[in-house]
Amino acid sequence: MQKSVLVVGSHGTIGNAVTKQLKIAGYEILTISRSQDSSLNHLNIAMTEPESVEVMEQWLAERAENLAGVIHCVGFLHDEVRGPEKNLKQLSADWLNLSMHVNVISHIHVAQALNSLVTQQSNLRWLSLSAKVGSIEDNGLGGWYSYRMSKAALNMFIKNLSIEWGRRAASSSVIAMHPGTTPSGLSDPFIQNWPKDKLYSPDLTAERIVSVFEGMSPEGTGKLYHHDGSVIPW
Repeated sequence: MQKSVLVVGSHGTIGNAVTKQLKIAGYEILTISRSQDSSLNHLNIAMTEPESVEVMEQWLAERAENLAGVIHCVGFLHDEVRGPEKNLKQLSADWLNLSMHVNVISHIHVAQALNSLVTQQSNLRWLSLSAKVGSIEDNGLGGWYSYRMSKAALNMFIKNLSIEWGRRAASSSVIAMHPGTTPSGLSDPFIQNWPKDKLYSPDLTAERIVSVFEGMSPEGTGKLYHHDGSVIPW
């Protein structure tokens, strides 16, 4: 029977490209985002809201029988007015709270919605898109307080989740992945001077994400991966 993959944040630049790449690879696609879509396999919901967990759980229970895994693409860096902080003075509680809600809570809520479906027989793969700037060890530049802190928190969530689900389902795998810099609404204000050879198209980024997803194993669970498959220190 055809395996399915849940793409969360499916209507963003990377999420949309990942959805297309998974279809090429032969998967049935389930999607969750804040965007409207007429597909029966799409759920339009704000994942940051607590009540979304029960709604997603009920929706997934009817569709997740052959679920191979989840690719969670939701992330937030800036809006039309504000961008990442350059110094401590610019750091504010409301901006940090917003970053934490989108970059961490949205991932937690989807995992909570799936939690009851993870059994001893499960071999579920979970991949959250994170960022290299969330690595504490790799941080040599500073700045971008809220984004860095929220991604570091996401990375810790992924580590915790990999341990809990690994105890319950030895064949499961849970990882975070840095996809590389891709032109998108998230990155556009910051790539004018970015090296062209380190700027990757959405299609190439999606190919790399799906490749890492398909190569996931219990032996490699609980880690942050670069798009080339190498491990980034937490």
